[in-house]
Amino acid sequence: MLKVFRSNCTRLFELTLQTLEKGAWLKLVNPTPEELEQVVAATGCPLDFLKAALDEEERSRIELDEDFMLVITNIPVTRGHDSYDTLPLGIILTPEFIITVCLEANDVLADFNPENARAFSTFKKTRFLFQILYKSAALYLKYLKQINRRTDEIERYLRRSMQNKEIFQLLELQKGLTYFAASLRSNGIVLEKLLRLRSTSQVQHLIKIYEEDEDLLEDVIIENKQAIEMVEMYSRILNGMMDTFTSIISNNLNRVMKFLASMTIILAIPTMVASFMGMNVDIPLGGIHGGFLATLLFAGAVTALSAFGLWRKDMF
Repeated sequence: MLKVFRSNCTRLFELTLQTLEKGAWLKLVNPTPEELEQVVAATGCPLDFLKAALDEEERSRIELDEDFMLVITNIPVTRGHDSYDTLPLGIILTPEFIITVCLEANDVLADFNPENARAFSTFKKTRFLFQILYKSAALYLKYLKQINRRTDEIERYLRRSMQNKEIFQLLELQKGLTYFAASLRSNGIVLEKLLRLRSTSQVQHLIKIYEEDEDLLEDVIIENKQAIEMVEMYSRILNGMMDTFTSIISNNLNRVMKFLASMTIILAIPTMVASFMGMNVDIPLGGIHGGFLATLLFAGAVTALSAFGLWRKDMF
């Protein structure tokens, strides 16, 4: 899908490639080969830059060409309940346009819509780039808070019942935190490189950083570092929680096995007495009236003593 927008500080207009204007934003979402070729013809952007973000395994990086700069950042996405992942987003700056390329529609770019047109300007390419990066960092923080709340909910469930379902949910959250940690670190490297590039003459015609833009970039770096710290903290909490509940499950299993072993011992005593007294030979008390009752009392007394001894040793 290809859409072209341009803002005028108050409104966001949708254009086409035929009515393309300077300062426009070309938004590509899972583009077809034909759409890529059309963008190349309209903007002169290298095809490799456009295809770079279409690889799900692409890592965050910056690539410079003579009149183009490619910034690839990994953004957070949800894959369903308790499932989080990251996705590469390509942002290409040209002397006249800004181009975004992504495999899927996402919440990062969805916030840049006609309703919020006053908050951004497509023709201020550098600031628009930093706003996209800031939105990505803020979305990481939002999803991390969701993961933390969900972890607390699962912990309350696990305190009442030890089910495999909750353990798998914790594992899914832990996997999402792992993806976030790797992406945030690589995003941090890209942000630091952008901070160094602000005074490089090589990109002055592509990036013009004013004081407000520099403050925004520093805010993005701070948000990214905060997200990294939160990921590390939540990962340690989640790892400790999984280890703790694994130990609790093992301990509960040991208690069940101990109880079953004690019951086996207790039930074996009357079974053994009944086996001896039920032999088809002459046995003690065999000809005495009330011998059966005496045998039952003897078996019951031995069983009770054994149960008391096991109870004293905390086997129940």
